[in-house]
Amino acid sequence: MGETARGRSQVITQSALIMRDELPEGGVLMGLDTGTKTIGIALCDRDWRFATAGKTLQRGKFTADKAKLQALIEERGVVGLVIGLPLNMDGSESPRSQGARAIARNLEDLGLPILLWDERWTTQAAERALIEQDFSRAKRAERIDSHAAALILQGAIDALAGSAF
Repeated sequence: MGETARGRSQVITQSALIMRDELPEGGVLMGLDTGTKTIGIALCDRDWRFATAGKTLQRGKFTADKAKLQALIEERGVVGLVIGLPLNMDGSESPRSQGARAIARNLEDLGLPILLWDERWTTQAAERALIEQDFSRAKRAERIDSHAAALILQGAIDALAGSAF
């Protein structure tokens, strides 16, 4: 692991234990649900208790997307990223998994530790939750990715806080 401009070591991992070692004092994390057309964003509190759905960015050129993410990271004091890793139902990787890994590598120079987190069923769970809240189909379409990002982030912070080890 190399040192970053911010003085922290950086890592891309699928292990909550390794991520926790990178962030021994907690801090705000950003969850990302990356799709081909949008990026759903969620944030958690400094103590890793609650993930909250945030914005949904329409994807454009990656440099512009990265600049928007970086601005939000700086604004919110984010210390780490959790990126949804789309796995097949049997746990194997898919072409979409490789896309998530590529995004992680492209965000690596932000100097933040990155946790790749299994996102199976998050979109379906987010859809069910929005239906239960009586969101219209149009409103669900606007919010589904950020709500999926919140579910991804909540699973990760539950593991980081120790309840899923």
